[in-house]
Amino acid sequence: MSDANTTDFTNPSTFILLGIPGLEAAHVWVSIPFCAMYAIAVLGNFSILFIVKMEPRLHVPMYYFLCMLAVADLVMSMSVLPKMLSIFWFNSREISLSACLTQMYFIYSFSGMESGILVAMAFDRYVAICHPLRHSTILTNSFVAKISLAAVLRSGLLALPYPFLARRWPYCRTNIIPHFYCGHMAVVKLACADISISSYYGLFDLFSVIVIDLFFIAVSYTQILRAIFRLPTKDARLKTFRTCISHLCAILVLYIPMFFSSLVYRFGHNVPLHLHILIASMYRLVPPMLHPIIYGLRTKQIQDRLLQLFTHKET
Repeated sequence: MSDANTTDFTNPSTFILLGIPGLEAAHVWVSIPFCAMYAIAVLGNFSILFIVKMEPRLHVPMYYFLCMLAVADLVMSMSVLPKMLSIFWFNSREISLSACLTQMYFIYSFSGMESGILVAMAFDRYVAICHPLRHSTILTNSFVAKISLAAVLRSGLLALPYPFLARRWPYCRTNIIPHFYCGHMAVVKLACADISISSYYGLFDLFSVIVIDLFFIAVSYTQILRAIFRLPTKDARLKTFRTCISHLCAILVLYIPMFFSSLVYRFGHNVPLHLHILIASMYRLVPPMLHPIIYGLRTKQIQDRLLQLFTHKET
C-alpha cells in the first residue's frame, strides 16, 4: 500500500472503500445474497409503483404513502448496492470525495424519509380506524401532499449537515474507509481533528427523527388499540387489527435492524469489524427488500392486480 494512501497527505480527492474487511477472499460469494436482495428490492418496489399507478382503486392516501416508501427504498438501494457490488465483483474501490459526500447525503436523507413516511402511514391508520366517517375529509389530496412534503423537507434538511461536516474536517491520516459505503462516522473518523460536533449531530439527528417518529407512531397505535378493544365482537376486532399488520411489519423491519446496528456500533467493542459491517448492511438493505414483499403478501388489492397481470399475459 502506498504512503499516499496512509500518511503525509492532506484532504484527499478520493477515498478507498474496503468492502467488508476480513472477508475480502469471500467477496464474490458474499455478493450473491446482496445481489439477490438488490434485484428483489428493485423489482418489488417498481412493481408497487406500477400497480398503484395502473389501479384506480388504489389512488387513496394509504397507497400514496406506500408509493413514497417504495421510492425511498429504491433510492436507498441504488445509493448503496451498485457501488458495493462493483467493489465485490470488479475490485473498484475508489470513490471521489464528491461522490462519497453525495452518497452520504442520499443515504441519510432517504433513511429519514422512510421513517417519516411510516409516521404518515400510522396517522392514516389512526384516522381510518378511529374516525372512519371523516377519513376522506381529513386525508384530502392536499393534506396528503403537505404531509409528504413535510417528510421530504425534514429528512432533506436534517441530512444536509452530514456532507458539510465531513467536508469541513482536515484529513491527514488515511483515505481508506473500512466499509462498503460512505457512512458519516466511518468517514469523519479518518479526520485529524476533534470530530465531537459530528458525533453530537448524529445523536441529535437520531433523536429528531427516530425517537420523535416512534413517539408519534406509539401515540397513533395507542389510540388505534383503544378503538379496536371497544369493538363489540372478537371477529370485528381481529378484522380491524389485520388492516394494521402490514404497517406494523414495515415498522419492525425498519427499526429493529436500525436499533440493533446502533447498539452493536456503540457497545459491541469486542464484535469483529466484519460483523459490524454486515449488521449495518442489514439496516440499509433489508427494509427496501422486505417492504414490497410485506405489502404484496398482505394487501389483497395488490395481489389481485398482480394476478390480473399474470393471467392476462398467459391468455
